[in-house]
This record gives sequence, C-alpha cells and structure tokens, in this order.
Amino acid sequence: MPLAPIRHRVRARAPLRLGFGGGGTDVSPYSDTHGGVVLNAAIDLFAHVTVEPRADGQVRLVAADRDLDWTGPAALPLNADPELRLLEGVYVRCLREFAGGEAIALTLTSYADCPPGSGLGSSSALVVAMVEAMRRYLGADLSPDAVARLAFSIEREDLGLAGGRQDQWAAAFGGLNLMRFETDGRVTVEPVPAPPERLRELEASLVLYFTGVSRESAAIIEAQSANMRSGARKSLDGLNALKAGAFDMREALLAGDLIRFGALLDAGWSSKKLTADNISSGAIDAVYEAAKAFGVLGGKVSGAGGGGFMMFLVDPTKREGLKRLLTGFGGTAQGCRLEAGGAESWIAGGVQ
Repeated sequence: MPLAPIRHRVRARAPLRLGFGGGGTDVSPYSDTHGGVVLNAAIDLFAHVTVEPRADGQVRLVAADRDLDWTGPAALPLNADPELRLLEGVYVRCLREFAGGEAIALTLTSYADCPPGSGLGSSSALVVAMVEAMRRYLGADLSPDAVARLAFSIEREDLGLAGGRQDQWAAAFGGLNLMRFETDGRVTVEPVPAPPERLRELEASLVLYFTGVSRESAAIIEAQSANMRSGARKSLDGLNALKAGAFDMREALLAGDLIRFGALLDAGWSSKKLTADNISSGAIDAVYEAAKAFGVLGGKVSGAGGGGFMMFLVDPTKREGLKRLLTGFGGTAQGCRLEAGGAESWIAGGVQ
C-alpha cells in the first residue's frame, strides 16, 4: 500500500553546464584506466522539478517540456512510458533508498531551460534536480557529492545510459571547477579561485549558439569508448591532450589570459574530434570556420558533439556581431552567465 501522502509541495532546480576542457576524459574506460580531468562551469540555465502529494493512490510523471504525461497506480515497478525512464528511475530508486521501497502517491514534473540533446548536460541536471527534490520530499539529508553520486548511479547503473561523470557533479555543486575523476571512483571538485572581475570578463566574452539539431550523445560516447577499448592510438592521444588542456585552461583563467584560454579552447576542439568520427559534421564545421574567420578566440561544440550547442569566446565588443553572423546559419545565438550555486530545493507555498 502507498504511504500516506506528504503534505508539502517541493520544488528543486539544478544548473546546466559548459564543459571548457577535458570533456570525454570523464567517460569509461578512459577515466577508469587513466583518470579524468574536466574544467567546467555551471550557467544560468536550469533543470526544474516539482514534487506534489496526491491523495488518490496514483503516481503521475510529467516531462512538461516534451509534452509527456503518464499516470498509473502507486506500485513498484511503475511500468511507465519508456520515454519517461529518467523520472521513473529516480522515483523508484529514491523510494528504495529513503522510503523502504514502499510506493508513494505523488506527481513528479520536470522541465529544462533548453532542449534535450543540447550538449549542456540537461538530462543529468534533470536527474540531479529530481534526486534533490525527492530527497527533501522524503526527508533525507544528502551532501552535494552524495546527490551527484546517486544521480550518476541511477543513470549509468539502474538505467544503463551511456555517458560521463562531469554533468552530475557540475549540476550538484555549481560554480567554476576543475574536477578530477579518479580511477578508484573518487571525485574531487576543486573550485577555480578566479577573481570576480575575471569571471565577469569570461561571461562577457561567451556566446552560445544552438545549432537547432539536438542529438543523442550515447552513440558518440559509445564510439569513443569503443575506440579506447580497441586501443586506437588517435583516440587515446586526443583524450590525453584534452586532459592536459584542462589544467592549462585553468591556469590561463587564473592569469586572466583569455586570449590563451580561447586558443586552448580551439586546440581542445581539434583534440576532441580525434576521439570519435561522429563528433563533428559538415554543418558544424561550416559554422566553426565562419566564426574563426570573424575573429573568435576559440570555440567548440558543447558536450559529446554531433549537434546541440556550440560555444565561442570572442572580444566582448564583437559579441553582437558574432551573434548576427551565427543566426545566419539558421540557429539561435545568446550570451550566458556563470552560476555559482548548485542544486537546491525548497518548500513551495508552505503546507498544502
């Protein structure tokens, strides 16, 4: 039988992220063998979640941004729409972890500030936000690391979804960080102590461009992992260069040298393309070459590659011109701000 409904509505949010350097080194088997290092930053785009009590013995799962809605009896397993596997996965695991495995009638609603497959870590940020919302709803006390670790376990182990490790920790912690993914599974999050004015300069120099093509990252990640397992020298060299570049980019930021940071971003994109054949495309290459001809300091595709968002670093006085150039390719261009905070949750509207 479902437990008695909890009489509070809980909301949560977790930030999306930009991966500046080292992306791909957080993916198995490379991280398991060599250890991964990633430089990333949370930004002011979020995954949002609401958990609401129900008194009718039903569970409702809603992915509002994808117009998906399922309702069924509060009983494990739910056997919900497979398209809602992230929501069901979080619901089931959190009840097992924090409620003795007994089903609870509730409505779980999620949406993100960007499309799925954006390359900004939106899927993992949604899982982190759901874990944060459910742990508060169920009265569990978890550290940011524990939230990230549980979200990672749900995605990679419970649901068997391919992917890396940086997204969960970026969403849980927020901020600008160098993250180390050790071969024994430990994760260290090291905030980059750049002065506020340097962070503002970085913000002023960033342009995001959404290609209009969302992609499933799993195929790209599987190709990269297969190359590693087969001992492909080109892929290994690319990943080693990406890891070294993450350290160099941190030092460039601390020195306030955005010209070097941009050059390292550009070099990292070249290294990233060595790790799998499907990371770029003719359309992406055309946009990138046009941006370089315009005078960007550097850029890359965010996330695994293949589509979604591209990011560019440009002199702030040229940012609006770059945005006009990019929109001519049919997508949308925008700025962004860095987000210091990680996943957070709160009681909405008091007692219901």
